[in-house]
Formats: sequence, structure tokens, C-alpha cells
Amino acid sequence: MKIMASKSLKILLPLLLLVMSFSFGQDTIPAPIIVDSVTVDSVAVDTIVIRRTVDKIYSPRKDVNLQIPKIDFKKTKTLQKGFQRFRVPSFWETENSFGINISEVAFVNWNAGGDNAISGLGFLKFARKYKFSNFQWDNNLELRYGLNAQEGQKLRKTEDVIRLSSNLGFKKDNDSRWFYSVQLNFNTQFSNGYKYPDRDTPISRFMAPGYLLFGAGTSYISKDEKFNLYLSPLTQKSTFVLDQDLADNGSFGVQEAILDADGNVITPGENHLLEIGILITNNFNYTVADNIELKSRLNLYSDYIKSFGNIDVDWELTINMKVNKFISTSLGTQMIYDDDILFDIVKNDNGTIINPGVPKIQFKQVLGVGILYGF
Repeated sequence: MKIMASKSLKILLPLLLLVMSFSFGQDTIPAPIIVDSVTVDSVAVDTIVIRRTVDKIYSPRKDVNLQIPKIDFKKTKTLQKGFQRFRVPSFWETENSFGINISEVAFVNWNAGGDNAISGLGFLKFARKYKFSNFQWDNNLELRYGLNAQEGQKLRKTEDVIRLSSNLGFKKDNDSRWFYSVQLNFNTQFSNGYKYPDRDTPISRFMAPGYLLFGAGTSYISKDEKFNLYLSPLTQKSTFVLDQDLADNGSFGVQEAILDADGNVITPGENHLLEIGILITNNFNYTVADNIELKSRLNLYSDYIKSFGNIDVDWELTINMKVNKFISTSLGTQMIYDDDILFDIVKNDNGTIINPGVPKIQFKQVLGVGILYGF
């Protein structure tokens, strides 16, 4: 009987364990089974100890606020800027600016005398710069025009500039600041120029003169791009004088007309002068102080064939003082020397040139306060 009882226990115990495991639930992992050996009536019987692990319940901290948060839309603000769609990054950098400078003087019962006068200068600037890998392409277009109205006089021109420049550069090394460059410069003016008070005989017109310089060389551009030096050992300079009267007079260095004894034109003057020479240009920007910037543009050119060593100079220096986002003050000077531009030409009654004249230094100074707007 004892033997049968021990065998019955060995059979019933596993069944009991199986039933208990289902009673605890299938989502609970049973604890490890520990088997101890005990002796029942001199017969060894295996006993099983079953333990169940209960997860500890953590109570929230007393300082935790479990209340539903209160939502108040009165303190919310609308978007200051509209939604902007994603745009694919561009390799182009753009700059657009428009400005008007005005100066004025008025007198009422002024004992020292004087005439009322007002001057205005408008300018536009467009810049496009392309940068990709080791390529860089800079393009600049400047348009300036100024007028002066003085009591007792007609309108007079004070500024007239059309200037276009383009420089394409390539460098072999990413860390290098030297570029192989091709550069093009073009200059002319909008309207007729006169030697006041004479308004009958223009001394310059649109494309009379017009200057086109095209050449290849090397350029150094600083990392902050505020210093640009271009050296070209081979540059073509074309001077256009499309006004025939000015061309017949040999203005701006072109071949003048051939006249007979009575002053009649036998061979018209040429409208184009071609030169080959060396060109050096420099553009420099320097921040003097907060909102004060100094800009310098220098062109030096010398012709190989006609007069090598004689240097044509075009130097423009400008100080821009920015008052705020829209108001600025500018002080600018420009100096030009070109041996093809002659002064004090003397002619006889038949139009024959007695004294061909001499080249002189040309100097201009401009001071203005006005509005500057970028777009």
C-alpha cells in the first residue's frame, strides 16, 4: 500500500502543477520550481515549492499634479510670417538696391545772396553671383543719373553712368584663393553731355564714348570676398564713338576725319578704336566702423602698341554711412586720366585743328543724403 501511495503522489503532483499554472493566467511567467526531498514512511517523496512574483505597484509622488491641464487660447499669438514652402537651395546669390540722394538749398530775404537749388541723384544696382564647386561667376550692373535745378538756369546733368562688369573664374584647389579668370567691362552713359552753359554742341552722347574691355588673366579673391585683384596681361580695349560729329573731330582717341581746304569732309572719322594692352583692376571693401563702409574701385590700363607705359586711370572711392535700414549718407570721389581724352582744342574758322589739346586729370566729388532700399 505504501508503495502504491508513493507512486500515486508522483503521478498526481505534475497534474496538480499543471492545473495551478492555468489558474495563475497564461500571461504570467511561472516562477522557477524548487524541488526538495523529504522522507515519508521511509519512502523518498519529491516535494515542489511554488513561488509567484508580484510586480510592485509604485504610487505617484505627492507633489505630482495629475489634474487635466487647462488650455487657454487667449495667450496664443498668430504667426508673424506666412508659411514658406521649401525651396531647393540655389547656387545664385542676388543683390538688388535702389536709392535716391537729394540735396537742397533755399533762401528767403538772404542778405548774403544766393540762388535756390535742388539736386537729385538716383541709382540702381543689380548683382548676381554664381558659386558651385571651384567655379565662381560675378555679375554687376550699376545705373546712376543725377540732375541739378538752380534758380535762373536750366536743368544740368550731374551724374550719368551705365556700368556692367562680369568675371568668370575657376580654381584648381578648393583651398586656393587664386582663380583663372575671364573678365568683361562695359561703360557708357544715358544722355548728352555739354560744357555748360553751351547747350548746342554736345561733347559726349550715348555710346560716344562707349568702352568695352575683354581679356583673360588671373584674379585673387579673399575668403570674405571683400578684396578682389584682377591681373590680365592680354586685354582688348574697344572705344566706340557712334556720333559721327564727335568721330569727325577725333574725340576720345578715334581717327579724325580728313578735311579739304574749305573744311569739307573727305574721309569720315572712324567710329571705333581698338587697343591691346595690360589691365589691372581692384575692388576693395573695408568696414571702418559700425554702419560705415569704405569702397574702392580702381582700373589701370596701358596699351602695348600705341603708348606702352602710359597708364589710363579710373579710380572711384566711396564712403557709405548708414543711418538706419532705409536712410544713408554717401561721400564719393572719382578720378579719371585718359590720354585719348583731350582738352583745350583750338580750331580755325574752317574747322582745322590748330592746337590738338592736352590730356588732363578729371575729378568729381559727390555728397548726398537719401533713401536706400534693397529688394
